[in-house]
Amino acid sequence: MEFPIPASLKSEHEELHRGLAQAAKAGGLTGEAAQAVAKLMHPHFEREEEYALPPLGLLGPLSSGRVEDGMAEALKMTDRLEAELPHMLAEHKDIVTALHGLVAAAKAEGKPEYVRFAEKLIAHANAEEEVSYPAALLVGRYLKLLNLGSAS
Repeated sequence: MEFPIPASLKSEHEELHRGLAQAAKAGGLTGEAAQAVAKLMHPHFEREEEYALPPLGLLGPLSSGRVEDGMAEALKMTDRLEAELPHMLAEHKDIVTALHGLVAAAKAEGKPEYVRFAEKLIAHANAEEEVSYPAALLVGRYLKLLNLGSAS
């Protein structure tokens, strides 16, 4: 079974990538700081899109009581997220630290659009920690409660 990332989350990730690429092209300290963020963020986003965000695609069906064959396959992702969560959160701390550097650089160079962008990315990281990651873990726990994960 395939587990597509909810379209709203996927498009947000794409928008953030585009914004970061634009900031990296801004030149000066802002561009350098954005490149430092990108170096940290790109592999982190890849891991999120591999196993942290796809289980969220099951929230709709599960919340409406639909249980389908193959949903238990999502347990591989939610179990991995649970195992990797401390690392993912540590990466967030590093990314947020780098984003604060981007904020400082953009402020120093009078580039308020990149200050706003960095603040948006910080809010995105907070939302993942407060909502997305816990929701994905709950999907796994719910599947296990339904005995879909008895083989896991």
